Amino acid sequence: MKETTQTLEEFSSSYDIGKLTDPDSLLFIDIETTGFTARTSYLYLIGCAYRSDNKWCTKQWFAEKYEEEKDIIEAFFDFAVEGGYDTFIHFNGNQFDLPYLTQKITALELDLSIDSFKGIDLYKRISPLKHLLGLTSLKQKSIEKFLGIDRADVFSGGDLIGIFHDYVNNPSDFACNSLLLHNEDDLKGMIRILPMLAYCDMTSGKLRVSKVHADTYTDYNGQTQSEIIMSVKLESPLPRAIASFAHGCYIKADGDEAQIKVPLYNEEMKYFYAGYQDYYYLPEEDTALHKSVASFVDKDHRTQATAATCYTRKTSSYLPQWDTLFEPLFRREYHSTDQFFELTDDLKRDRNAFNKYAAHIIAMLASTY
Repeated sequence: MKETTQTLEEFSSSYDIGKLTDPDSLLFIDIETTGFTARTSYLYLIGCAYRSDNKWCTKQWFAEKYEEEKDIIEAFFDFAVEGGYDTFIHFNGNQFDLPYLTQKITALELDLSIDSFKGIDLYKRISPLKHLLGLTSLKQKSIEKFLGIDRADVFSGGDLIGIFHDYVNNPSDFACNSLLLHNEDDLKGMIRILPMLAYCDMTSGKLRVSKVHADTYTDYNGQTQSEIIMSVKLESPLPRAIASFAHGCYIKADGDEAQIKVPLYNEEMKYFYAGYQDYYYLPEEDTALHKSVASFVDKDHRTQATAATCYTRKTSSYLPQWDTLFEPLFRREYHSTDQFFELTDDLKRDRNAFNKYAAHIIAMLASTY
């Protein structure tokens, strides 16, 4: 078994890792194997990155022979436990690294378990951002490329399987260095893509609307349209500027600031009452009234309301919403899937409501395909 340790001089991340957990209690981990199933493949390398004296370090345990799987697993767990680490950070480790480790521990009959460690899967946190960021792939290397990160490693994990088997039979510095470098770049890459979590902070509602104003513009058809523009302060600075558009809404974000534009509709809409059985519909007035009131209306001027006619009409200013964020809920017609809320004077003065609405718009943009 070969063990390597190195200090990464002048290596840092712009994201405040303290938002996740105590920086001194975490380990970034990555494993290298000859296959996807623990029962029929070998675990030949375990690597981790950690903080020591305010610097990033890496440590790797490399099985130079097939039978050294047990040695590297025990050495890794000894280091994790003795160092007081309680959190593993990984990239898609929920799907591969952690289940594989668990299966290999069982197969080797080791008295070890990952259950006492908390876990943070960067892939799971970043994957909902795919549309918002225009990512074509969610592989770690693709995310590194999105951030402009270059690797020294030129091999894929699949390429290294053959290199490892060759190394077992004919050890060479080239093979050893190639295997260690790939794992090292995976570890460094996870630290370097931490700023992607700033987009997660943005989509989880960690933002503050600093200014709201209404505006008008002329569309492609020469029609005057209205919109509201929200200036937003983000909790974490973004590593790269983004822009996204869907359902008439637009966001442009750079650094720790964003601007969101949302269409504002000045028109008549309908509020549909629940329990239409308790209402009459008045055709001449085109509205519904509760039977306790409408019972005094002449029978020739009223009919039993249906779900589609049980409404009242109101002309006002409305904003769209994709879940029931604010009530009462308005629609143009009963069967319409579009829903809106009224921009009342009280809402205009409620900054917390706009914080909530800005987060709602960003969440919609992130989930739209």
